[in-house]
Amino acid sequence: MKYRILSTTGEKLSAIGLGCMGMSFAYGPVDDAESIATLHKALDLGINFWDTADAYANGRNEELISKVLVQNRNKVFIATKFGFRFKDGLAGPSSSPNTFVDGSPAWIKQAVEGSLKRLGIETIDLYYAHRIDPNTPVEETVGAMAELVKQGKIRYIGLSEASAETIRKADAVHPISALQSEYSLLSRQLEGGTLKTIRELGIPLVAYSPLSRGLITDTVIGELAADDFRRTLPRFDETHMVNNRMLTREFANFAANKNITAAQLALAWVLAQGDDIIPIPGTKKRKYLEENAAAVDVTLTGSDLQGLDDLVKKYPDTGKRYSERSLQMVDL
Repeated sequence: MKYRILSTTGEKLSAIGLGCMGMSFAYGPVDDAESIATLHKALDLGINFWDTADAYANGRNEELISKVLVQNRNKVFIATKFGFRFKDGLAGPSSSPNTFVDGSPAWIKQAVEGSLKRLGIETIDLYYAHRIDPNTPVEETVGAMAELVKQGKIRYIGLSEASAETIRKADAVHPISALQSEYSLLSRQLEGGTLKTIRELGIPLVAYSPLSRGLITDTVIGELAADDFRRTLPRFDETHMVNNRMLTREFANFAANKNITAAQLALAWVLAQGDDIIPIPGTKKRKYLEENAAAVDVTLTGSDLQGLDDLVKKYPDTGKRYSERSLQMVDL
C-alpha cells in the first residue's frame, strides 16, 4: 500500500481508504462474517483509513467495525460522522421523509457519546458533520465540535458535502482537517469553487463513491437487489440506462486495454487528481478490497486522462448523483 499525508494533521493514511457503509446498509444483503473478514484483510493490506457514520444502519455499522477496531486500535485511523437523524427512529436513506439533519450543539454532545460507545473506543480520529444543518449556523456546529477536541473525545474535525462559503466560515472557528464529498469521474461538482477553496486553505479531500456507487465498474446495472439504495438514484433508473450501459462498457474496454479492471481505472483517475485527495471506495467483500487496493500502482498518462474526459463527454446523460430530496440536503 502507498500512503498520503493528511496535510492538516500530519497523519500517514493509506492512499485508498475503506468505506464501510455497505457492510451494514444500503447495498443489498449483508454478510457480517464476510465484512469482518474484509476488515481484517484491510489491515493485512495496510489500509488504515476506515470510514463509517452513526446513520449507517442506525449505528449497527459502527458496532460491526468495533469487532475488529477495538483489538487493532493503533492500526486504524477511524472516521465517523453525525448529523443525520430519523423521525421515530426509523432509519433510512437521506431520500426518506423520516430523515432530517441536526447539527445543533445539543445533538452533537449526544451523538459523539453514542458513536464512542458503539465503536468501543475513547477517541474518534476524524469526526465529520455528515451534512450542514440549515437551521444551525455552521460556526455553532464547529464550535461544539471544537469542545470535543478539547475534551479528547475527537482528534480532528471534518465536514461533508459543504460549500466553499461554509468551509471558510467553519475553518475560521477551528481548523478543518478534511472535506468529505462525492467525487469521481462522473461526479465532478467540486471542481472549481470548492476544490479551489480547500486547496487554498490546505484542507484535503476525502472522496466517497469514487466508483460512482459501482456504476462505472459495469457490474451493477440491472443487478441490484430489491432493497438496494441505488434503485432510488437517477443514474440507475431506466431513463439513463442506455447512456450508462454504453458509457460503462466503453470504460471497461479502456481499462482492459491497460490490463486493469474498470474499478482500478476509476480509482486511478481520482488518485491522479492530486496528492491531497484520498478516495474511500466502499466494499464488503475481500476480493473487491484487494482489487481496489491494487489501484495505487496504476499510472495514468496525460493521454489516458484526456481520453477518459473525452469518453465521459461522449455520454453526458448519466443522470444526477442523488434524488432531488437528497440533493436538497447537500450544501453546494
